[in-house]
Amino acid sequence: MAQVKTKTQSIKHLIGLKGMSAQEITSILDRAAFWEQYPAKVTHFLQGKFIANMFFENSTRTRFSFELAEKRLGAQVLNFSAAVSSVQKGESIYDTVKTLEAMGIDAGVIRMKPNGVLPDLASKMSIPLINAGDGHNEHPTQALLDVYTMRKHFGEVRGLHVVIIGDIMHSRVARSNLWALQAMGAKVSFCAPDNMHAHDLDGLADYITMEEALQADVVMMLRVQLERHEEGQITPSSLEYRAQFGLTVERASRMKAHAIIMHPAPINRNVEIDDELVECQRSKIFTQIGHGVPIRMSVIERALS
Repeated sequence: MAQVKTKTQSIKHLIGLKGMSAQEITSILDRAAFWEQYPAKVTHFLQGKFIANMFFENSTRTRFSFELAEKRLGAQVLNFSAAVSSVQKGESIYDTVKTLEAMGIDAGVIRMKPNGVLPDLASKMSIPLINAGDGHNEHPTQALLDVYTMRKHFGEVRGLHVVIIGDIMHSRVARSNLWALQAMGAKVSFCAPDNMHAHDLDGLADYITMEEALQADVVMMLRVQLERHEEGQITPSSLEYRAQFGLTVERASRMKAHAIIMHPAPINRNVEIDDELVECQRSKIFTQIGHGVPIRMSVIERALS
């Protein structure tokens, strides 16, 4: 859901990438390219605008990246965070967002643990909301910066084979990347332990073996999200996981010569990826992180344009 319509206007929320067209994704990427090369570190494009970062779930990289993007655009930034335990219900989140809206903010960046709350919340707001990660549903700006990184490296995304390896079941990154990459003409495959398959995505991407995954153009590793295994799933030990699904130095040596390694971070070093590979020549991990700022500048500008 790219936009949510109200009775009076179409507000440019960014709730997710599912259903977003290649044309709209490309426009966001193109504008990010503009901001990446923009000579001034701080601009006045959004001078006089107030943006609230409402993080009901902990984050470091995403929050700092949004804050940098907002300040580079010249906006006034308000930061709000709450312990996950204090906001378990959507109504509590609604009251907080509605309060800040009533105070006069122009846009909100929101990160939350519950699934399914954000679209309904956005439909009740007269200000644009940007999804900074909701449960294991979507993380649209992460996927946009991932696609941006691939496009910048390869020239285009269409025709690439991207494999996403790890905890697909609990990964909002995997879902947003699936929607964006398929819209842009890439082939997406998953690779995961049986108990980390996402059955809501059955039939939308094939599951392949680790050996097959090594032949992709982009090998994207996911963090094993131990904090999301709350339903009795058995998670293998770190050593077992590395042995079966980790990107080891030996496995990386069998990747295609032109292939790249990606990871949304944070990284469990020597679990899903060997320490030596995190900053190796083919790794784009810190490049991805750097691209987060121009992508989020593009998304914020889109919301307030």
